[in-house]
Amino acid sequence: MSKPLDLNLDRTAKLPLAEQIRRGFTAAIESGVLEPGARLPSWQDLAVQLGVARGTVRTAYEKLAAAQLIEASRSAGTRVAPRPRAAVKSEPPPDAGSFMENYREMTQGPAYFQMGIPSADIFPATLFARIRANAVRAEVSGPPLYPDPRGELELRREIAGYLAVARGIDCAPSQVFVTGGYAAGLGLTLYVLGLTGQTAWIENPGFPWSRKGLELARLALAPVPVDAEGIDVDHGIHHHPGAKLAVVTPGQQAPLGPTLSLERRLRLLDWAAANKAWVIEDDYLSELQLAGRAAPALASLDRDGRVIHIGSFSKTISPTLRLGFLVAPPDLAPRFAEMAACLAPPPGPAVQLAVAELMDEGHYMRHLRRTKRAYAAKRQALLDCLQASMGADRLSTPGLAVLLKLPGGISDVAIAREALAFGMSPSPLSAWYTAPDDAESGLLLGIATSPPRNLAQSCDRLLGIIDRFGG
Repeated sequence: MSKPLDLNLDRTAKLPLAEQIRRGFTAAIESGVLEPGARLPSWQDLAVQLGVARGTVRTAYEKLAAAQLIEASRSAGTRVAPRPRAAVKSEPPPDAGSFMENYREMTQGPAYFQMGIPSADIFPATLFARIRANAVRAEVSGPPLYPDPRGELELRREIAGYLAVARGIDCAPSQVFVTGGYAAGLGLTLYVLGLTGQTAWIENPGFPWSRKGLELARLALAPVPVDAEGIDVDHGIHHHPGAKLAVVTPGQQAPLGPTLSLERRLRLLDWAAANKAWVIEDDYLSELQLAGRAAPALASLDRDGRVIHIGSFSKTISPTLRLGFLVAPPDLAPRFAEMAACLAPPPGPAVQLAVAELMDEGHYMRHLRRTKRAYAAKRQALLDCLQASMGADRLSTPGLAVLLKLPGGISDVAIAREALAFGMSPSPLSAWYTAPDDAESGLLLGIATSPPRNLAQSCDRLLGIIDRFGG
C-alpha cells in the first residue's frame, strides 16, 4: 500500500520549506498516491493551507515542473504529468473463485442477456437529466445543512403513495426510509434487527448477494426449497422451526419466478407472529409482472408488524443511482431512524428530489407501463429465436429472464464465462443455489438486455457455445 501524502513541514529543519514541499509531492507521485492527471491545488491556495509564503510554494511547483512531474495550464490547472503505465500501481485482481470474482463477473458489462439491468433505450433519459440538473442546482444553492437521515420527505411521500396504489401497502411517510439500493436496505435492516447468531430461512435457489449478506451479518443459513408456489414454508417450519428471520421474494421468486401463493403467505405470516420472527420481503422486480397484474406485496397482509419491505429503483430506472427504499413496521421506525442517522445515511438529496419529481409528475408510472409492453415483446422475440433450435421443454420465462435448462453434468458457469468473450453475460443458474450438490444447470438470459438488433445471430452464437460443451 502506498504511503499517504506527507506535507507536514518542519520549520525547525535546515532543509528549506520549498524543498520539503517538492520532496513530499515527488514521493506521492512516484508511489502512486497522486496518479497521472490528478489535479493539485493552485500555489496560492496551497500556500494558505500550509501557512507559508506564496513564493515558497511557487518555487516548489517550478522545480516539480522542471522535473516533468507536474504540468500547468490556464484551462486545466496544475495536474500530475502523464507517466509510464508501469509506474502506476494497479489494484490486484480478486482471488479465483472468491465472492468478489463472481460478483464482478455477474455485474460487469453492459452485455447482452445480462440480468438486473434495465433496457437503456426505454427510460426517458433526456427528461430525467433535465429534472436531475435542476435538483443539483437547487441542492448546491441551498443552505449547507445535514439532510434528513430517513430520506427527503418529498420522495418518502411519493414512495408511500406509489406503494399504496401499486403494491397494496398502507404506510405513512414516517415508515419509509430511503436507502442506497437494495443491498443498503438489507444492511440497514440487519443492523436494526440485531440477529447475530440466529438462524435465517433463505430461498434455495435464491439471490446470491442476499445469501452472502446474511453470512457477513453472522447469521446461520437455513436453505428452504422453492417450488411452483414459492418458498416451501412448511419445509422451513418442519426443519428449522426456531429461525428468527426469513428472506423471501414473494412477488416473483428470484430466480425461478413463481409468485408465493396466498396460502403460503398467510402461513409464513402466522409463523413469524407466533415465533416473534421477522420477514424481509425483497420486492424483486416490484410490479414488473409481464403477464397480468402483479400480486400485492406480502407486507400488505401483515397485521402484526413482522415484515420489512425492501424495494429499489435499480431495475426500473438504473442501478447507477444506487437508490432504494424500505418500509419499516411502525414500532421499528424509531430504531431505523437512529441506525440510518448513525450508520447508513441515504444518498444525497439531489437524486432523491429528482426521482420524487419524476414520480409526482406521473412520468414514472407511464415509464413502467411502456417498459412492460417493451419487455413482453423482447421476451417473445427471444423465445421465438431459441425455440427454433431447441425444444420448448428446455425453456421457461421466470420474471424478466428466459431460463434455458442444460443437461446434467454441463457446467453453466463455464459456458457463461465463455460467452463473456462474445459480449454476452447470461447468469449461471447453479450460482443461485446454496450447494453444488443441489444445483441445477441452466442459463438465465436477461430479456431487458437482449440484443435490439441481430438477435438471431446472438442466439446462434450462444447455442454454438453450449453445443461445444456438450449441451
